[in-house]
Amino acid sequence: MEHRLVGHRLRQAREAVGLSQKAVANKIGVPRTAITQIEQGNRKISTLELSMLANLYRRGVTALLDETTTSKNEDVLVVLHRLAPSLQSDPEVNNQVEKCVDLCKVGVELKRLIGEKTRPGHPVYEVTIPRSFGEAVVQADKAADQERRRLGIGNAPISDIAELISNQGIWISSVELPNEMSGLFIHHHEIGDAIVVNSTHPKARKRFSYAHEYAHALLDRDRDITISSTENSSELVECRANAFAASFLMPRDGVSETLQTLNKGLPSRQSQIVFDVASGKSIDQEIRTPSGSQRINYKDIATLAHHFGVSYQAALYRLKSLHYINSSETKYLLPRERFGRMYLKELEMFNDLERREKPKHWNRELRREVTNLTIEAYRREEISGGRLREIATVLEIPGNTLDSLANAAVEG
Repeated sequence: MEHRLVGHRLRQAREAVGLSQKAVANKIGVPRTAITQIEQGNRKISTLELSMLANLYRRGVTALLDETTTSKNEDVLVVLHRLAPSLQSDPEVNNQVEKCVDLCKVGVELKRLIGEKTRPGHPVYEVTIPRSFGEAVVQADKAADQERRRLGIGNAPISDIAELISNQGIWISSVELPNEMSGLFIHHHEIGDAIVVNSTHPKARKRFSYAHEYAHALLDRDRDITISSTENSSELVECRANAFAASFLMPRDGVSETLQTLNKGLPSRQSQIVFDVASGKSIDQEIRTPSGSQRINYKDIATLAHHFGVSYQAALYRLKSLHYINSSETKYLLPRERFGRMYLKELEMFNDLERREKPKHWNRELRREVTNLTIEAYRREEISGGRLREIATVLEIPGNTLDSLANAAVEG
């Protein structure tokens, strides 16, 4: 392999995780100059060093050597377990993930059988690897705004983000993941694109995770699998995905409009100019809002969180990023989350954000889509009754029930 090309890919992978050459050198036990020489293509990299760097950068060795054939000869589960070994530490977690992947594989098979035309799907935004936190936020805000306009949703809250993403040609599911892991984005030839989020998290957090992983689908398609966890939360691509989720779920103008309905977010002094038809001159007046009336409090944040379907903290930090509150106000309002939660509970709005879904709802979108494909394939005689019952097992639907549904479609 041409050393300069490998070095270039290694530099890109390092920058993607936000590590300096010195930090990488310390982690793998070589001088900083060795990393510099490797990235410039002036020094041959050993197999051991390449393996260590691949683990550090959360990339497969194959992906670093040849970006045109990333893990094409590997099963998606092999790649997943290599990049996220913690999934195998809990047999139940691993079983759920494998079931999810199996459903995606069945879905791909059924689409091929019925010749379903590929949906337009989601775009891929061409962005460079961010070199700073500020650049990551700018890229995220721009992509979120473009995607909202493309989808035609304006400034309105997104009622069902899982369904919205599913309609973009991405398999969607939630399964029980390790506590430190919020979600996964998988881009693999066997299943296409898939997003999996942690089913044990409350509804508002899952919505944020769906938006976060959708950012990876739009901005980070060069990776086979992207894992979002506490361990890599400081990486710039993860910061970018978080910024995208905040902007996508809580658009700037939408936040402004919501605050105005609460009579908040307005300047304390407003100039008003009225044209006087009699004199042909203008009358200038300054209107002052009552002292303290524009101060944002815990109930405003709780109301904003409920309106956009996010957590209290997500709404709080979004207001800070949009400069509606400063650092000291953020520090003051953060521990008052308990009052925000109490406020929503008394108004019977709390469960809209904090409800934890039952297991049958975890992969509802994925099961619905694969079930529809199964019935359609049977109706067109592309699969037999035996295969239909095999798929029923994967779907965890009684075989006689799916058989009745499929035959009813044939009769219709």
